[in-house]
Amino acid sequence: MARPKISLIGGGQIGGNLALIAAQKELGDIVIFDIPQAEGMTRGKALDISHLLPHDGYDSSLLGTSNYEDIKESDVIIITAGVPRKPGMNREDLLGINLKIITDVANHVKQYAPNAFVIVVSNPLDAIVYAFYKISGFSKQKVVGMAGALDTSRFRSFIATELNVSSQDVHCIVMGGHGDTMVPIIRSATVGGIPVTDLISEDRLEEIVNRTRFAGGEIVKLFGNGSAYYAPAQSAIEMAESYLKDKKRVIPCAALCEGEFGINGYFIGVPSVIGSDGIERIIEFQLTDVEKSTLQHTLEAVKKTVAETNL
Repeated sequence: MARPKISLIGGGQIGGNLALIAAQKELGDIVIFDIPQAEGMTRGKALDISHLLPHDGYDSSLLGTSNYEDIKESDVIIITAGVPRKPGMNREDLLGINLKIITDVANHVKQYAPNAFVIVVSNPLDAIVYAFYKISGFSKQKVVGMAGALDTSRFRSFIATELNVSSQDVHCIVMGGHGDTMVPIIRSATVGGIPVTDLISEDRLEEIVNRTRFAGGEIVKLFGNGSAYYAPAQSAIEMAESYLKDKKRVIPCAALCEGEFGINGYFIGVPSVIGSDGIERIIEFQLTDVEKSTLQHTLEAVKKTVAETNL
C-alpha cells in the first residue's frame, strides 16, 4: 500500500517545520515546493531532514522541487506560500501580494491534485482561504484555513503557564477570524475539567485573552523580521493527521459556513470535525449574547477583507 502524499506549497520556515513534523509522525511521503529561485533551499531542507530519519527509524521520502508536476495526486496540500508579516504590517497589508500568489497556486493545485484536502496557512488567512476556494472550485469539505487550531493552542498555552499546569489538561476554543478580532470562548475553557473562571480572576483572564488575540504580532515584534512558524506548522499537521487517519478530531478552523452560527458564505473559525471526507461537519452550540456580538464583530472584519479580493 502506497504511503499518503503530502505536498507543502512554500518552503520557508513553516514549510520546513511542516516537513520535519510530518516526517517524524510518518504521515506520508513529502514534497516541499517553492519557486525556482528557492529550489536550492527546498532541496536542501528535504535532504537535511532525510538525514535525520535513520536516528529514530522514521520512514518517509522527501523531495524538494520547483516543478508543480511533482505535487501530482497529493492527498494533502498545505499552503504557506506568500510574504510573511513584518513589524508594523497587519495581515490585511499582505492581501494584494498574497492574492496573486494564491491565484497561481490554486490553478496548479486544481490541475495536478484535484482530490487533495487543502489546508491554507497563508495570511490574511480568512481572505486567502476564501480566494483559494473560489479560484479552485474545490468542494467546501476539501478546503480549510488553519486559524483556530493555532489561536486555541496559544490560549491553552497562556492558561497553562498562568496556572503552572500541563497544557494537555487545558481545553478551550477560539472562534472567529484569524486576527485581532478573534473570539476566545472563555466559559468553555477548563483545566482538568474545572472551569477556568473558578481558577483565574476575570481581570487576569481578560489580559490572557488579549495576549492571545495579539500573540502573532508579539512574535513578529520579537523576531524583528518574519512571523511564527513552529506552532503554525504543528497546528496544520494536527489537521492533516486528522484527515489522513480519519481521527474525526474537533478542531476550530476556518471552514465555509452556510448558515451555521448565522454566518453564510464566509470561511471563519468554527469547531469542525475533520475526518477522511475532509470537513465532515461544523458543530454548532448556543452562544451568549456577548459571544454573538463579538462573533458578528469579527465577521465584519472578515467580510471587509474578503470584499477586497473582488472574488
